Amino acid sequence: MPDQTPNAPDDGVVLRPMTSADLPSTHALSAQLRWPHRLADWAQVFAHAEGIVAERDGEIVATAQRWHWGERHATIGLVIVTPACQGRRIGHRLMSAMLEGLEEHTVLLHATAEGRGLYERLGFVRTGELRQHQGIAQPAPLVALQPGWRLRPAGLNETATLQALDAAARGMPRDALIADLLANADACVVLDHDNEARGFAMLRRFGRGHVIGPVVAPDLDGAKALIAHLASVNAGHFTRIDIDFDSGLAECLESIGLLRVDAPTTMVRGVPLVRPAGGPSLFAVVTQAVG
Repeated sequence: MPDQTPNAPDDGVVLRPMTSADLPSTHALSAQLRWPHRLADWAQVFAHAEGIVAERDGEIVATAQRWHWGERHATIGLVIVTPACQGRRIGHRLMSAMLEGLEEHTVLLHATAEGRGLYERLGFVRTGELRQHQGIAQPAPLVALQPGWRLRPAGLNETATLQALDAAARGMPRDALIADLLANADACVVLDHDNEARGFAMLRRFGRGHVIGPVVAPDLDGAKALIAHLASVNAGHFTRIDIDFDSGLAECLESIGLLRVDAPTTMVRGVPLVRPAGGPSLFAVVTQAVG
């Protein structure tokens, strides 16, 4: 991470570590791009992050954050350059600083169409896509489960269990993040098989309303059951969910009013993410920033 020194003196742009005092300014950057994030959304993820801001004449003109997950994994997100400063390689300098010290890490990010070329030049490769769906949720038909399977509310005493399911599904350990999300979620439902938790999903405040995510399940039917339950809980209200393109959920989501509005590219630098054979899958991410 950079000290507060200019690394391109000719344009007067200075990179320095981000602090919590910068959150109103970085939130304003995302508002310029019409991203839906609330200041509270920025604060929640920054609590687990390292960030950088770029300043020119005392004004923050760009920012980025990274999250360390365990010893060998990281994600990068909330990479923003104000439109007036785009095309000046500030994004490249931010990303180069973000990648310092991560040479031996698997690094995940979700790229906009505008950012994908930069990330490719920095060694990231495409591994998939997300599909952002959102709208006013309609009541979802209940999904019939096979004998032995049920949905039930999660308890705070299950934090370790949900952390283990998320780590297996995402391919990286995110214990502090999952504990934080569970403590602050409006609802968390567990998919249980013979009294063993096999998946879960959360409904949380985010952006224009609520987001469903993460969604971890052993199969498509389990994911549909979890999502249908939470969509019904939030019926009549704005709801967002960011799913894996290969999840098979798109038609189901559109049938309950959650239409596709964006398709960022999933990219990884380093060793590909892996999950145990027969383990759970991540059907919907926490956010595009943290994965």
